[in-house]
Amino acid sequence: MAAEKLDRTVVRTATALVVGALAVVFDTTILSVALHTLATDLHTTVAQIQWVTTGYLLALAATVPLSAWCLARFGGKRVWMAALAIFLAGSILSGLAWNADALIAFRVLQGVGGGLMLPVMTTMVMEVAGGRQLGRVSAVIGLPAMAGPVLGPVIGGLILALGDWRWVFWVNIPFSVAGLVLAWRMLPSDRGRDPRRRLDVVGVLLLVPGLAGILLGLSDSVLDGGFARLDAWLPLVAGVLLVVAFVIWALHRRGDALVDVRLLRVRTVWSASTLLFLSSVALYGAMLLLPLFFQEVRGTDALGAGLLLVPQGLGTLACRPLAGRLIDRVGVRWIALAGFAIVAVSTVPFALSPAPSADPLLLVALFVRGFGLGAITMPLMVASFQGLAGEQLAHSSILTRTAQQLGGSFGTALFAVLLQAAVQGGASVASAFDTAFWVASGATVLGVLIAFVLPSGGPARERAAAAAPAGGGQAVTAASGSPRPAP
Repeated sequence: MAAEKLDRTVVRTATALVVGALAVVFDTTILSVALHTLATDLHTTVAQIQWVTTGYLLALAATVPLSAWCLARFGGKRVWMAALAIFLAGSILSGLAWNADALIAFRVLQGVGGGLMLPVMTTMVMEVAGGRQLGRVSAVIGLPAMAGPVLGPVIGGLILALGDWRWVFWVNIPFSVAGLVLAWRMLPSDRGRDPRRRLDVVGVLLLVPGLAGILLGLSDSVLDGGFARLDAWLPLVAGVLLVVAFVIWALHRRGDALVDVRLLRVRTVWSASTLLFLSSVALYGAMLLLPLFFQEVRGTDALGAGLLLVPQGLGTLACRPLAGRLIDRVGVRWIALAGFAIVAVSTVPFALSPAPSADPLLLVALFVRGFGLGAITMPLMVASFQGLAGEQLAHSSILTRTAQQLGGSFGTALFAVLLQAAVQGGASVASAFDTAFWVASGATVLGVLIAFVLPSGGPARERAAAAAPAGGGQAVTAASGSPRPAP
């Protein structure tokens, strides 16, 4: 039986949003190979230039939790276009930066726009899709998230090899401009706004600095001394305490909270959030490990390391259409489980002290690993929205996006600390990488076990989600199938 075509409105909405989102995703990953060049050209230290990334991440953390309120108050189209315009301005100014301090400030401006864009994109598409064909829909909107982390370093390496570092930021301009034009012409008009929606100010004062503190602590832990550094553990502990205080406050506020943490009681939301955290540990931790492995152990330069990661990107892209169709047929559990298992197995060859003669096999392993990563992201996105309706979609998007963000930062910090500890303990560089890759594989094995909690239903589950009201009524929880008031 031929697959039902996606609704025209869904295709138009997804197309407009994906084009704009490419700028955000590629910007983050392109910059990962440019920090050394930036430090040299701007005559500053690596420690200071690291704030180009840290400042962006902190701004991202500050604005992601505001997305649900912004959507309810102003509407998706307005918020998306405003956020993309802010990101575009930040990109132009970053390319014009005259010193490191100016670049850091303009990167913070980029982070404000990017932090709103990604959760808004997911929420808008899921609302338009109305619970139908979520697998195929996630295959479309998940394209930037899957391709960016792998293709970004390659693009960054080419830019630095052929041109000036300023083009690392100016390459965002065509995507942003095209995204604004498409959004203006193709996104549906805003409906159901609540101009009198009040902002949870106490929630903002607790959650925003809390998340920022956690990310700052994780970021500083990659420096010498790891988690024992005062500037690592102090903001980390303070951030955790603030987030705990926010959870207590949010449970008291219930539906009026900045983020509805009650959704974490829903099996699909908490399991998807946990697995997205683990998948980000595996993905972004490997973004640190794999380029360093090829540079430190194999002796390649930044561009060569980026090109060697292309097979992983090709594997991810190859998986996208297949996983999207299978999700709609067999459900999310078995696709995610297989994805985690594939990533775990394909990471093992890097942990076995491979000789240079084994590099062709490592490239095959990277392709397989990318295929597994592609089979993880999409079903988890679908699971996190199953059985939800109305504003629950926006709050679930915040929870899952935050889990990804924290997982990525934790993975980067964890593997950086592992490498430092192993080398300082007298291990060879190759042996240190072996240990780190074993830990990465172990994290994905844990994902295999947690994936059994995900729902296993296929088309029947999707039809049940599609039958849920668009908002303001009742939503079926994926945990029990019983109705629950929508916030």
